[in-house]
Amino acid sequence: MKKEIVAIQGELGAYSHLAAINFFKNPEIRTCTTFEEAFQTAFQNENYKIIIPIENSLAGRVADIHYLLPKYKLQIHAEHFQNVEHNLLVKKDANLSDIKFVRSHSQAIGQCQKIINEKKFKTIVSADTAGSAKELSESKDKSIAAIASKLSAEIYDLKILKENIEDVQGNVTRFLIMGKNVNQPEFQKEKKYITTCIFRLKSEPSALYKSLGGFATNQINLTKLESFSVKNTFDQVNFYLDFEGHLDDKPVQRAMEELGFHTEMLDILGVYECSKFRQN
Repeated sequence: MKKEIVAIQGELGAYSHLAAINFFKNPEIRTCTTFEEAFQTAFQNENYKIIIPIENSLAGRVADIHYLLPKYKLQIHAEHFQNVEHNLLVKKDANLSDIKFVRSHSQAIGQCQKIINEKKFKTIVSADTAGSAKELSESKDKSIAAIASKLSAEIYDLKILKENIEDVQGNVTRFLIMGKNVNQPEFQKEKKYITTCIFRLKSEPSALYKSLGGFATNQINLTKLESFSVKNTFDQVNFYLDFEGHLDDKPVQRAMEELGFHTEMLDILGVYECSKFRQN
């Protein structure tokens, strides 16, 4: 079986890496410094997939992703929900009494405030969680800890001082698996699907209300609707929409026709099977 080549943002051991190995069977991982580099990688080479975080149950949507989706128009092939469990990683010879500083991504630091305040750690913001673990592994300073995944501890030969240090349990990130080519599953009535699109409305009164009317009349459930500004202007916004259904289903076709009447731009980003996580 052909091995999937998957680009992620961040270093090996990042939660994107963890999501990739949980979704794919033994993938080949390529690390990228930025989300845009990951999108460019898949856009330029159809053999690559990317796995991109789009929203988190605690932190909300991931910055910049909504602007990259219409820019590159990669196709969504699937979704994956990944549990995020933060751990306090240290050098093999370090103990809790040695730790004065903790390094990680700003969101991870924000999600672990209880232990940081309790132990009076000073914080150092890094580009990503796995990057902080990698930097720690290359340092000789026992006074610094990193907040990262267990996979990072394994990759960078660090000791897990404390597991599951996040303030709130049940932290989950939704990832999109994307590629350049369309990979739409064949419609089967007994299966559940998600369709994702981005649209820009015509400048007319009640355009949003009218555009969504077809989903109501055809009994289609919207699972996500977000607006985000078109770059460099306050006059226009794009809308990101997820809804339950497949484009080959007649009610969905009627709803999409109604949506099309009221938009000046409408891009379908993907039709894919609904994750089992949604059905739990």
